[in-house]
Formats: sequence, structure tokens, C-alpha cells
Amino acid sequence: MLVQKYMDMLSAKSVIRQLSEFATARGQEIGYGNVFDYSLGNPSVPVPQAFTDACMELLATQDTGKLHGYSPSLGITSVREAVAASLERRFGLPYRKEHIFMASGAAGALAHALRLVTEPGDEVLTFAPYFPEYGPYVNLTGAELKVVPPDTAAFQVNFGKFQEMLGPKVMAVLINTPNNPSGVVYSADTLQRLTDILREKSALYGHNIYLISDEPYREIVFDGAEVTCVSEFYDNTIMCYSFSKSLSLPGERIGYVAVNPRCPDAETMVNMCGQISRGTGHNCPPSLIQLAVARVIDQTADLSVYERNRNLLYTALQELGFTCVKPGGTFYIFPKALEEDAKAFCQKALQYDLVLVPGDTFGAPGYFRMAYCIDTEKVERSLPAFRKFVEAEYH
Repeated sequence: MLVQKYMDMLSAKSVIRQLSEFATARGQEIGYGNVFDYSLGNPSVPVPQAFTDACMELLATQDTGKLHGYSPSLGITSVREAVAASLERRFGLPYRKEHIFMASGAAGALAHALRLVTEPGDEVLTFAPYFPEYGPYVNLTGAELKVVPPDTAAFQVNFGKFQEMLGPKVMAVLINTPNNPSGVVYSADTLQRLTDILREKSALYGHNIYLISDEPYREIVFDGAEVTCVSEFYDNTIMCYSFSKSLSLPGERIGYVAVNPRCPDAETMVNMCGQISRGTGHNCPPSLIQLAVARVIDQTADLSVYERNRNLLYTALQELGFTCVKPGGTFYIFPKALEEDAKAFCQKALQYDLVLVPGDTFGAPGYFRMAYCIDTEKVERSLPAFRKFVEAEYH
């Protein structure tokens, strides 16, 4: 007999993926260059040459067993050491390899982090707008995801609702900064207030409330802003990182879990990740890719195109009458739709070959997401289509 919960999920497929498939099909009709596809957060900038060179050098000089064999269950030791050293250099926290677990992207990292600190029946809080896959990530562990309604003024944290919902069944709070879909970067004040509350409630309830920090966009920040390390604010932080966006490597599925060195159980938690892998299948990321990212650990792709695209879209959307919080990072923007029903708004936009994602799926009805990880030239060509859409449908 087939498992019903997965059968039920077939009727609730990812809206983002469905729109991406629509864009691909429409592109076959009129040429994909004529479809303004803002649906999928797939990096558009090239992989750094240094990463390609590292792969080629490894393939040319290293033993094939080392490159293509299974890695140790926690990841290759030298790679874990490289990750830890990079984190210590950048953020001043005493990371060592014992605090690092190599994972298959941020999704694999989150799969481990959630299972480290929750059991069936526990609750995990996150903040709208949020990445919709958090639902299955959490709920399929047996824990339950609870979503704090959004602070639509700034897309920081709605602290009033957060404190109402932070009950004794909450074992973890899941945050994503810089944020998908809003592009907002949580301020130091937000993080300080958030972690002060977690310390207070942990003491009140007699158990640790862990902060799981989902950080695939950590390197994509704008206007010369400094990258903030969430772990600096709270000892019981579990960092989940991916190289997918910083190095434009989403298909390689490589990331890590980094447990704060100041967390009392940090080393035990990393060792537990090796056991969790036995049940999730998220084990032994590709050895070649682990070794290659270690060689470019502090580098990124040329991420400047995303800031240029942000500036173009933010200015144009404001001129067209949209209300929008200016993104501080990522490659997403999250404007308010020009009618209450964002689904209807996005459906109308398809008639102008503008593929936009309604905010309902992110826990923020009435808004829509644009993933502007596309060529700047295409962003520029999409602006007349936006003007035509707005003038025809809303004026």
C-alpha cells in the first residue's frame, strides 16, 4: 500500500517549480529569451574559474579512489578543517573540524539540524515570509512547523506574535537571513532581541531552544553591508550553509552544518549527524566537490550582477506604483501586488510573459516574489512588459 501523506503531496506540488515548467514550455513556443522568467532561484552568474581549475587539477593529479570514493561519514577531514578555519578567520569564533559536518547542500544540512533537536510532536517556529519547502522539511520529521505572521512594514521579525507563539513545545526557531523571498537582511537589533528572548524562554521552560540559521545567501549582501554571523549572538546556534549561491553550484549539492563552538554539546551533535545520515540518505557528499570547494573556500562568484538587477527592478517597480521593501541581499524582491489577490495578479502577468510567484506560498498573501538571478539585459527588456501589464490591467 502506498503511503498516503506522500500521495497527498502530489496535489500540492511546488508553485515555484510549476511556474518554472510553464516558463520553459512557453519558451519553446516563443523563444526563452522572450519569456521574463522570475520564478526559480537558480544562480545566473558563472562558477569562478578558480573552482573549475581546482576540479581540473584534482582530476589530473589525484588518485581516483580519493576523488570518487566515499568520504568519511562526517566529511573529508581536511575539508572540515578548511571550513572551520574560514569561519574562524571571518567571524572570530573558535570553530574546529569537530564542529563541522559536510552535507548535501543547505537542504541536507537542515535535514540533519532539525533531527538533532526535535522529536515527533515538537514544534519549530519560522517567520513569514519563508521558503515554502520548510513545511515538508519540518513536518516530515514528525515535528510541526508553526509560522509567525509577517511584519510587512520591514519584513523583520513580528515580535508580538513571536512571543505569543513561543510556547514550551518549541524546540527550535528556524531563520533565513538574508531572506528568501523578501531579500531582507535581519538587523543586529533584530538578532539581539530575538536571541535575548530565546535565552529567557529556554530558562523558563527548562530546555534549550535552538536557533537553526539557514544561510545559503549569506555572501549576497548589498550596499557594502557587512555579513552578519548569527552564531555571534547565540550559543545554541546551528548554522546550515550551502555553496550553491555563493559559488553558483546548486547542482553539486554541497554545504555543511556548523554547530556553534560555544554550544555545550557541539561535538556530540556533529557526531550525531553521522548517525542521522543513516536514516535520511543525505550522507557522503561527492568527494571531488568537497575537495574543490576547500580550495576556494573564501572565494565567491562575481555576485555584483545581483545588486545591479536589484537596483533596476526596485527603481522601476517604485515608479510603477508598487510598494516594496528594498532588499538588502539575495537575488529576490517581494513587492505588494496591485490587487489583494496575488494569485490573480500573477495569473494576469503571464499574459505579458512575466512569470511571477504569488506570495501565498511564502506565508504572505498579497505579495509576489521575483527571482532576479537572470541576465541584466533581460531584466532591462522586462521593464516595458511590466509597464504594459500595469497600464493595461490597473490603470
